Amino acid sequence: MKPHQQRFLELALAREALRFGEFTLKSGRSSPYFFNAGRFDSGAALATLGECYADALADSAIAFDGLFGPAYKGIPLATALALALAARGRDVPLSFNRKEAKTHGEGGSLIGAPLRGRIVIVDDVITAGTAIRESVAIIQDAGAEVAGIVLALDRQERGQDDRRSAAQEVADTFAIPVCAIASLDALLQFAGEQPHLALQRTRLLQYREHYGCSE
Repeated sequence: MKPHQQRFLELALAREALRFGEFTLKSGRSSPYFFNAGRFDSGAALATLGECYADALADSAIAFDGLFGPAYKGIPLATALALALAARGRDVPLSFNRKEAKTHGEGGSLIGAPLRGRIVIVDDVITAGTAIRESVAIIQDAGAEVAGIVLALDRQERGQDDRRSAAQEVADTFAIPVCAIASLDALLQFAGEQPHLALQRTRLLQYREHYGCSE
């Protein structure tokens, strides 16, 4: 496991962004774990998370000129990544959108830097892929190019077509790379190294057997 994956999973557990139990997902599946990036709700947590995103993006070798955070959770995530990159000496333009267009003041649905060049979308997870598809349309309509997507967690489970993961579906549909700080595989490795998570690892393996897909 890479150091940034270890840091991310430790942080997610400490902040209860990653929880174990019985959770009903939007898909209707009953999952033994749940991930909520909204629990990275302090400056220190977001700073560490931004560093993890920056490491994952560096590992991906995706070439990019700017960042885009889909409303709403993607906004603080993309901001955290932009700050981490700035601390490393790279000042990257940042953009995000409103759910509803503003009709007064500056107006419109986009906030921040103009969308130009190669843009990376920053989000927490991909479930149905709706927010990502909307983001791709926004970026392309502005005349920019979607360079790739960076996620916090890839659940690596079957998506809409029951053969590929949601992340794979998006990557194939738009012909763009999708990377993540950590995946279910990394979570299983992490749980295997923590004696107190032995039961959770067993349940994760059972869940992957039912709903997992090959990467």
